[in-house]
Amino acid sequence: MSTATLVRTRFPSAVLVAVGLAAGFGIAQGTGIRALGGAVFAAAGVAAGVLWLRRRGARTAVALAALYVGAFVLAHVLAIGVGLPAWLAVSLVTLTAAGVTFGVADASREQEPAA
Repeated sequence: MSTATLVRTRFPSAVLVAVGLAAGFGIAQGTGIRALGGAVFAAAGVAAGVLWLRRRGARTAVALAALYVGAFVLAHVLAIGVGLPAWLAVSLVTLTAAGVTFGVADASREQEPAA
């Protein structure tokens, strides 16, 4: 499926955020190859970034990219620094980041009537 098709069909970028964070972690943990999980995280982030840029512009794309990377870092802080179980930390940041992404980038915007 091409990026143009994803933009046209309104594929929710929040799904890409969830896949990047949760599946990236799961693949890294399941295979023991952290770089493989990182590749999933990066690929999903790039795909989501393209959608954000085309749908909402550069400012929103940069803000959501910062949220995405920040969620990744926060999951590590919660798991390693605070001591939460790794899957709980990843679940919390994934739900939060995907929810914010949906609200900012994916929820339909009603056209305001011209004054």
